[in-house]
Amino acid sequence: MPATAARQAARDNPAVETDEVFELAAEIFRVMSAPMRLKIISSLCNGEKNVSELLAEIDTTQPNMSQHLNTLFKAGVLGRRREGVQIYYRIVNDRVVTLCRAVCTQIAIESDVSR
Repeated sequence: MPATAARQAARDNPAVETDEVFELAAEIFRVMSAPMRLKIISSLCNGEKNVSELLAEIDTTQPNMSQHLNTLFKAGVLGRRREGVQIYYRIVNDRVVTLCRAVCTQIAIESDVSR
């Protein structure tokens, strides 16, 4: 179904829009369900980085880092570009960052983690 037809169907039947919204929200939560991915998102909030730079900040193995970066890339959270042999990652979905910050900040406040 083309996007315009899907939007019209959603207007005609609010349940379609609700189901779609819930599905998209569940996918975002699935992608963000790994602590390693949250660490990566947090690190990239400060700007574009390559895998070596991320590994210097986040304690994990290169294969594990690459797997999580690939998941975030496929989900549309991250973009990437190649410069020589290096691949640089950046955040391309600001809504995910906003959601991540809101949830992590609230959890830190409620659990006194930030003190």
